[in-house]
Amino acid sequence: MDVDDEVPTVGAKPLRRFWRTAFGFWSGRGAWIPWALIGLLIVCVVLQLLVQYRLNLWNRDFFNALERRDSKDILQQAYLLPALVASSVVLAATAVWGRMSFQWRWREWLTASLLDLWLSNDNFRRLDAGPGEPQFAEYRIAEDARVATDAPIDLLVGLLASILTAATFVAVLWTIGGSLAFNAFGVKVELPGYLVFASIGYAAITTSAMMVVGRKMAHVIERRNQAESELKFAVARLRSSPRPQTAGTTQSAPIGFAVSEVMRHWRRLRDQLVRTTLVSHANTLLAPLVGLILCVPQYIHHTMSLGEVTQAAAAFAAVQGAFNWLVDNYPRLAEWASSASRVGVLLFGLDVLPPIAPRANVSCEALKKRWPA
Repeated sequence: MDVDDEVPTVGAKPLRRFWRTAFGFWSGRGAWIPWALIGLLIVCVVLQLLVQYRLNLWNRDFFNALERRDSKDILQQAYLLPALVASSVVLAATAVWGRMSFQWRWREWLTASLLDLWLSNDNFRRLDAGPGEPQFAEYRIAEDARVATDAPIDLLVGLLASILTAATFVAVLWTIGGSLAFNAFGVKVELPGYLVFASIGYAAITTSAMMVVGRKMAHVIERRNQAESELKFAVARLRSSPRPQTAGTTQSAPIGFAVSEVMRHWRRLRDQLVRTTLVSHANTLLAPLVGLILCVPQYIHHTMSLGEVTQAAAAFAAVQGAFNWLVDNYPRLAEWASSASRVGVLLFGLDVLPPIAPRANVSCEALKKRWPA
């Protein structure tokens, strides 16, 4: 087996080392800013959920009015819709502002901290010269630190929204769906809350499928990132060479190898994304239709109105979106784990450098002053 086909998990120790440094952003005199932004995002999530629930009720009322051909009620619902849409748009824009404000502050803080550690005591030279050191620190500070601070807030806010959405719309499904009666081997069986059980079973199938087809995703992304950093390092080393280089020289051979490695890992990542897209896109198309089909028996037997059918179908889709948080975010979660682990490895490499005699350090004092401890 090719060593690249092995599937090592992203190390827990590097991730813990990353968090030990990254959590410094949440403490100190300036910690009220990230906490305030987190509070704003939580408020946006809760209010957005209330608007989504009200839109679900609007869906029911509008289609019930259509079924009754009640022009007055239809007109009232048409007037209400723009207000609900405007509220949702404002909340979404506010959440984007809060999320990105948090992300750039956190990235700036972490980058300055990494630069300070890397430049102090000539660590950048000693790290490159030591045996078994983590290579390509520049890439980890610039690119991996960006991914490691971008993704967590998106993932956590999305997870909170998914939990609240699932709790809310499971209750809607249980209330609207009622019980499903059917005969099994001559015995009449009545299944209460059948839409809830169906949504859980459907989500379990899609999540399991994503876990199977995407089980190598974290490893593939980690190797792709490593290949990208090796290419940057090879180009920088060639540029700094004292002798002029041409395409035919042996000095440029490492660049050709690095490029081929980048392309190889990009193809592996492409294949992984194709497989995960098959699952995620199929789920996006099928979830609303499955909800509608499951409501057909109740509608035929006049235990559900048309508005309740559309409301239940929308609630089913909302529950699927919540339950399938992992399906939707698995590639990004894998990329974050890879980048955060690589930053943690860099920090480990800096931790084990032996101390040297006191001297004037090259550090990021100007940047550090912006985030007092």
